[in-house]
Amino acid sequence: MESITTTTKSERRWRSKPLQSSKPSLVMAFFSCLAWLYVAGRLWQDAENRTLLSSLLKMNSAQRPKVPTVEDKLADLGCKDLERRIVEAEMELTLAKSQGYLKNQLQHSGSSDRKLLAVIGVYTGFGSRLKRNMFRGSWMPRGDALKRLEERGVMIRFVIGRSANRGDSLDRHIDYENISTKDFLILEGHEEAEEELPKKAKFFFSTAAQNWDAEFYVKVDDNINLDLEGLIGILERRRGQDSAYIGCMKSGDVITEEGKQWYESEWWKFGDEKSYFRHAAGALLILSKNLAQYININSASLKTYAHDDISVGSWMMGLQATYIDDNRFCCSSIKQDKVCSLA
Repeated sequence: MESITTTTKSERRWRSKPLQSSKPSLVMAFFSCLAWLYVAGRLWQDAENRTLLSSLLKMNSAQRPKVPTVEDKLADLGCKDLERRIVEAEMELTLAKSQGYLKNQLQHSGSSDRKLLAVIGVYTGFGSRLKRNMFRGSWMPRGDALKRLEERGVMIRFVIGRSANRGDSLDRHIDYENISTKDFLILEGHEEAEEELPKKAKFFFSTAAQNWDAEFYVKVDDNINLDLEGLIGILERRRGQDSAYIGCMKSGDVITEEGKQWYESEWWKFGDEKSYFRHAAGALLILSKNLAQYININSASLKTYAHDDISVGSWMMGLQATYIDDNRFCCSSIKQDKVCSLA
């Protein structure tokens, strides 16, 4: 009996041990199920949120006003063919550069439809009224005589820019003088100052070429007297000559010491010899129509140096200009056989 009882107790212990060890496993399985359900729920909720946000974004983008593009704006302005017109303009400009003139150029309102022989620009300044009156009483016609000269095909104008303080008394005095004499070419885009003198050549030739259709364009300093009839005779004999660069040609030394007269700040560009290239001296120089038109077309990119005659000479170097060295344009105190003389 004792053995039977002992056996029964041991069997009970053996059967009870597996039941006790399975409880933690059940708990772990339960918590695993809960964790899986939580993770699955969060994933499902995130998916729902993403779907909801996507639909809301679509609704907002549909309701939001459309940001116009550049093409939309051009279309609204009626500029759909803007690119085509730009290409056409570039082609016309290229053609004008190759031919040396601007197409369909407008004549100055006070000029004749026929081609002039010459436009003569006499450089002047704000403090040079006495000089101007002296010229008007000597070689330069005035009043009705100036009009008759224009009928012959020669236009003479005093060339001046504007004051640094636009509209001040300096500008007003020039305007008043011009109203009475009508013999000024006022360069609206140019500031009249000593240091801006090299740029004045660009403005003069460009403005004169735009305003008048002439065979020649003549730049004259205000420190010389001019044999006007002698100059007209020379230009008459050269009528029809293209690419003519006329004047008293020279190649002077480059002044490298700052503070000296005629100092050239960019002297190092002229080589070790430090001599200027061949150019027409500044007192009087003449350009034919196509050369003046070249300056007009390319004025924005043309380099200027310390002096206006050097600047013009540098522009001519890159062209097939015909250099005409005429001793009659070498202005000095000796008047014999000279077109100009020092005033």
